[in-house]
Amino acid sequence: MTRLPALFISHGAPDLPIRSGAAQDFLRQLHQQFPKPKAILVVSAHWNTPYPTASTAPLPRTIYDFSGFPAALYNLTYPATGSPELAEQVVTLLSQAGLRAETHSSRGLDHGAWTPLILAYPEADIPVTQLSIQYRLGPDHHFRVGQALAPLRDQGVLLLASGAATHNFDGFNPTYNAEPPGWVTKFDHWLKEAVTQHDVNQLLNYRQIAPFAIENHPTDEHLLPLFVALGAGGETATGTPLHSSYVYGSFSMAAYAFS
Repeated sequence: MTRLPALFISHGAPDLPIRSGAAQDFLRQLHQQFPKPKAILVVSAHWNTPYPTASTAPLPRTIYDFSGFPAALYNLTYPATGSPELAEQVVTLLSQAGLRAETHSSRGLDHGAWTPLILAYPEADIPVTQLSIQYRLGPDHHFRVGQALAPLRDQGVLLLASGAATHNFDGFNPTYNAEPPGWVTKFDHWLKEAVTQHDVNQLLNYRQIAPFAIENHPTDEHLLPLFVALGAGGETATGTPLHSSYVYGSFSMAAYAFS
């Protein structure tokens, strides 16, 4: 079976599926870039638990973990089946790596999972399991999580880490296609360079090194999924930029593949 990459995508705002633009066009063609996965493991910035937790829900519900958006968004559903078997395998791999891990019997798909998937795999015919992040444990922990999950790439599982390359609501511009300010683009460009050079040390210490790191990530939960993808890519991984655009001024929609 062909080894799949580990992906990091920026999911932007919850209205992603009902907007149009470069990010939506990118996601709609994403499935053409590699073979169809046997299953998808989504690591979303919007599920936080004390320990890595994988959902064993056989039919994960669509979670609308947002408010104030057009009614059309709440009419969308993503009826993919779950994969309890994959969830159990995730827990086993993490436990073998010395990481405490748990399962959750009913967790559905939050908007970090289903809003990009409804564009990338609209037929919802691939089982999807979601894995949580740990807000308080930082990049190094999530890098270890990714390293532990790397074997899944050889088994037809697409590891889809969903967060945001930049994420600061204080810089939010209500115009969807607003130009990003310099403090956003400078961090975004730094991130692209560090990823393409596979500079793991720089990435793991981005809050001390990157320009405008704190301005772009006042809290770093939306970048933590990137470190899972980075770890899953392997020691000799190549970080490949897949997409670059901006929405609402302060949200980079950058995406990367690690393989």
